[in-house]
Amino acid sequence: MKKIIGLILIVLTIGVFIMNYEKETEVAVISTKYGDMVVEFYPDVAPMHVESFVALTNEKYFDATTFHRVIPDFVIQGGDPNSKLENRSLHGTGGRAGKFFGIGDENDSSTWLIPQEFNSIPHEKGILSMARTNDPNSASSQFFVCHGDPSFLDNNYTVFGKVIQGLEVIDSIANVEKDMNDNPLEKIEMTVKMMKRSEVFEN
Repeated sequence: MKKIIGLILIVLTIGVFIMNYEKETEVAVISTKYGDMVVEFYPDVAPMHVESFVALTNEKYFDATTFHRVIPDFVIQGGDPNSKLENRSLHGTGGRAGKFFGIGDENDSSTWLIPQEFNSIPHEKGILSMARTNDPNSASSQFFVCHGDPSFLDNNYTVFGKVIQGLEVIDSIANVEKDMNDNPLEKIEMTVKMMKRSEVFEN
């Protein structure tokens, strides 16, 4: 009987530990003039992309960058430091990884890129995925959040998170007035910070 009680106590202790771990998992809060988007990450399928995004967030790299490409029923894209510039033709041309992942010059952070981590998670509304060039191993700091369900991106772009609160913010951003390059006429700046899940959802 004592052994059974002891086993039950061990199981309960492990359960409490797991619950506390879940509460302390970090999420990203992307703040805009239209409200906040809370993002959870998928480090199990895209560890390098998550690590890079978190590192850049902690550098405040994304702060004052804009969503420079917005297409209704498709995506809203941001994360380019060049979007801070007045020259709109440079928006969407910059970015780097948050650390050296083996691509680029280790001594020149401006060259750092992230190897692809394509996975089976489908692109649907709210999904956080990484932009890139035609080279699969060219992801940097630019990311996009799906507004529609662009399944043709599946297994071709790295999904590394999802918006779990603030889907209406995506709707607002996707439908603003924009120029011929899908760049909003009025800047939509962001700040991004990491917070413990328990702090975001304590209420």
